[in-house]
Formats: sequence, structure tokens, C-alpha cells
Amino acid sequence: MATVRYFVVDVDEAARFYVDRLGFTLKQQFGPAMAILERGDLKLWLAGPGASASRAMPGGGKPIPGGWNRFVIEVENLAELVEALRRKSVPFRNEIVTGPGGKQILCEDPSGNVIELFEPA
Repeated sequence: MATVRYFVVDVDEAARFYVDRLGFTLKQQFGPAMAILERGDLKLWLAGPGASASRAMPGGGKPIPGGWNRFVIEVENLAELVEALRRKSVPFRNEIVTGPGGKQILCEDPSGNVIELFEPA
């Protein structure tokens, strides 16, 4: 099982997003500091501002959400999923892109973290 940690602004809001919109299961939550979710063989740790992983580094840098790193969720019907997520006001960074390996699109969680939705060719 792979584990990914995402820094989020609001753990409750982010956990609801992943459960309600992307089919994750909430396994454990530690108040507003952290939540552990699962989807298939992926474990997702959501770290809020109160989590120990969110503390400033010795040089002063502070972990924040966003950026371009992401995990990928493979889906069977990308166009159908994208339409359903748009009805739920999920933001997207682009439109569906088709390449030799399949189709992909990037959506964002409430903190601006990227999730790639991918339909294999």
C-alpha cells in the first residue's frame, strides 16, 4: 500500500471532499490536525495546520498545500466522472488531455492540491 501526505488548510473540508467526491473511506481522524483515508491500495494522510508535519523547518520554510506533485486515480469513464465532479463544483486546472497512454485531467481539492484522474487507453 502506498501512502501520500497532503498538506491541507482544513482537514474536515478536505476529508469530506475525498470521501464524497472521489470515493475514499475515512479510516481515522485526529481532530482538526490530521485524517487518514484510503482508496484501494492508496492511503492518504491529510495534515492540517496543527499537525506535527506542518511545523516550520529549521531554515524557516513551512510546508504548504498546492504545487504540481500529485497522485493518480485510474477511472473507467473519465468524461462521465468529470461531468459529475463539475456538477459538484470541483475545480479543474485543465481540460481532458488525450495521449498514447490514455486520457487525463487535473482537479484540485479544497486546499489546491492536485489529483490526476486517468483513463487508460
